[in-house]
Amino acid sequence: MSFPQFAFNNVRRNLRAYISYFLSSAVMVMIFFAYSVFIYHPDISHSEFGKYIATSMRIASYVIYLFSFFFVLYSISAFLKARNQEFGILTILGAQTRQINWLIFLENMLIGVSAIVTGVAGGLLISKLFLMVSTKIIGEVELSFYWPVKALIVTSSAFMVLFVIVSLFTLLFIRKKKVLELLKGSTMPKKEPQVSWLLSILGAALLVTGFVSVCGEYSKNTLMIAALTGIAGTYFFYTQLSVIIVRLLKKNRPFMWRSTNLIRISEMSYKLKDNARMLFMVTVVTAIACMVSSVLLFMSQSNRELYNHSPYSLVYTVYDSNNDKPDLMPITAEIKAHGADYTELKIELLHHLFTLNGDTKGIDLLPVSKFRLLSEQTGLPGIEDVSEADAILILCQTTNVQNYKDFANASLQAKSNLKLTVKQTVNTDTLPFGQFSSPFLVVNDTVYKKLQQDPDISKVTRYLYKVPAWDGSPPSLSDPEVIAGTKLFEWNQKKSKEHHWNYGLFSRGENYQSSKQATSMMSFVGVFIALIFSVSSASFLYFKLHTELNKDQRMYQAMSKIGLSPEEMSRAATTQIALLFYIPVFVAIIETLAVVVPILHGLNQTHIMSPILMTAAAFTAVQTVYFLIIRSRYVRSLRKIMV
Repeated sequence: MSFPQFAFNNVRRNLRAYISYFLSSAVMVMIFFAYSVFIYHPDISHSEFGKYIATSMRIASYVIYLFSFFFVLYSISAFLKARNQEFGILTILGAQTRQINWLIFLENMLIGVSAIVTGVAGGLLISKLFLMVSTKIIGEVELSFYWPVKALIVTSSAFMVLFVIVSLFTLLFIRKKKVLELLKGSTMPKKEPQVSWLLSILGAALLVTGFVSVCGEYSKNTLMIAALTGIAGTYFFYTQLSVIIVRLLKKNRPFMWRSTNLIRISEMSYKLKDNARMLFMVTVVTAIACMVSSVLLFMSQSNRELYNHSPYSLVYTVYDSNNDKPDLMPITAEIKAHGADYTELKIELLHHLFTLNGDTKGIDLLPVSKFRLLSEQTGLPGIEDVSEADAILILCQTTNVQNYKDFANASLQAKSNLKLTVKQTVNTDTLPFGQFSSPFLVVNDTVYKKLQQDPDISKVTRYLYKVPAWDGSPPSLSDPEVIAGTKLFEWNQKKSKEHHWNYGLFSRGENYQSSKQATSMMSFVGVFIALIFSVSSASFLYFKLHTELNKDQRMYQAMSKIGLSPEEMSRAATTQIALLFYIPVFVAIIETLAVVVPILHGLNQTHIMSPILMTAAAFTAVQTVYFLIIRSRYVRSLRKIMV
C-alpha cells in the first residue's frame, strides 16, 4: 500500500469525524465562489449600484476567507489532538517524524481538495439561482448566466493556498510531543477543573464595564471599549465563571441528589472547562451575526415607518431664500405627467441663532398660525396658544433629533435681544418636512413678524406637495411616485451644484426605495455570512461531541452496570448536549440585547425589541435543528453500549 493510499484510508475510516468539517469547508468555498461569480460578472461594470454591491460582496468574501482560515486551523488542530494515540503507535512501529508529517499533510490536502471541488461544483449549480435572487432582492436588472472562469480560478487558488498554509502550520502541533504523550492521548485522567478567583472577578468586571460603556453617551470610543471588554469578559465567563457556577450548584446537595442531576452537573463542569475556547468562539461568532442581523432588520422596519410618517410626497427646500424665487415648474410638470392631482403648501421658517449652555446654536422658527395649518393636513398634535415670551419645541424623530434636545425647557437668549422660554416639548413621529429636516420652535405670530423684518436672519422656504394618489403603502420601483421622485432628485442634484447647494429636494418614494435597496443588499450579503457562522458553529459542536464519544460510552457503560437505565442515560446526555448548544446562543442573545438596545436608544430609536427578538428566535430555531439531529445520533451511539 502506497503512502497516499494509506492517507486516503485514514480519511475514509475517520469519515464520521471528518464529515462536518468537510461539509462546513465546502459550504464556505461554495459561498465564496457564488460571491466571486457576482463580483466578476461582465455586466456589473455597467451599473453604478452594481459596482457598489460588488464592492460589498468583495469585503464579505474577505471576511469569509479570514474566518475560513481560523476555522480550518482550529478544526485540524482539534483532529490531530484526538488522534494522538494513532501517531504514538505509528512512532513505535518505526514511522519517522517526517513520514507522520507527510501523512498529516496528505490527509489535510485530500480533504481540502475535496472541499474545493465540492464547493465549486455546488457554487456552479446555484450560481444561476444566486444571480437571479440577488438581482431581484436588490432591484437590479437580472444578470444572465456566464461561464465564471475567473471566479473559478480565484476561488480554487485562494482556498488551495489556505489549505496548504494551514496544513504546514498544523505540523507544529505534534512535532514536539514525545511518544509517551502521544500514546496517552486523551485517555489521561483529567484533573478537577481549577478556577482563579482573581480572573473570575476580572471577567465579571470586564462584562460590567462593557455593559456600562454602551449605556453611556454614544461614541466610537465607547463602542470600542464595549467590544474589547465584552469579548474578553465572555472568554473569562467560560474559562472561570462557568466553573464557579457549577461548583455552587454542587454545594446544593438536595438539588445534586435529585434524579440524575449528579451525573449531569458533575460531567458538565469538565465539558464546560474542556470546551471553553470552542464555546467562546461559537458565542462571539453567534453574537456578531445576531447583532448585525438585528440592526439590519431594524433598519428595514424603520425605513417603512419613515415612509408612513412622511405626509408629503415631495418637499422642496430653498435655503437662505431672502432674495430668491425658485423655479417650481419641473416639479409640478412631473406630477402632472403622471396624471396625478396635488396641493402645494408654502411654509416660511426663520433660522435664528441662540445662546444655549454657553454655545451658539441655530434652530428654525415657525409661526403658530402656520403650524396649525400644517397640523390640519398632517395630523401633527395640536398645541396651546403661544405668548410672545414663550416657544414650543417640536421634536420630530428625524435623523438629527439628538442635537436639539438641549432646547427642551431652556431659556433662550439671542443677539437681537429676543428672549424665549421653551415651555412645552411635543414629541411626534410625523415628519412634515421629510426624514432629513430638523426639529423646530413654534413662536407667536407677532414675534415672527418682527423677526421677518431683520435682514440678518436667514429664511428657509419649504414647498410641500401632497399627492393623494401616491399615499398609502410603500411603493415599488415601478410606481409613479418612485419614477417621478428619482427624476426630480437627479434634476435637483444638477441644479444644486450650480447654486452652491442652496436647494434641497426630499422625495418620499425615491428615499424609501434607495434605503430599501441598500438594506436589502446588506441583508443579502449578511445572510450568507450568518449561514457560514451558523454551520461552522454546529460543526465545532458536532466534532467536540464526536471526539468525546468513546470516553462517554465507557462512562455510561460502567454506570449502566450499576443500574442506570437507558431513559436516564438519554435524559442526562440530552441535558449535557443541550447546554453545549444553547448556552452560546443564550449568552449571544444577552450580549445582543446589552449592546444593541442601549446604542439604538442613545440614537433616539424606538421599537427596537421586535427585530432583536425575531432574530433571536431565528437563531434559536436553526440551533434547535442542529441540536435535534446531533442529539439523535449521539444518544443512539450511547444506547448501543448500555447493558
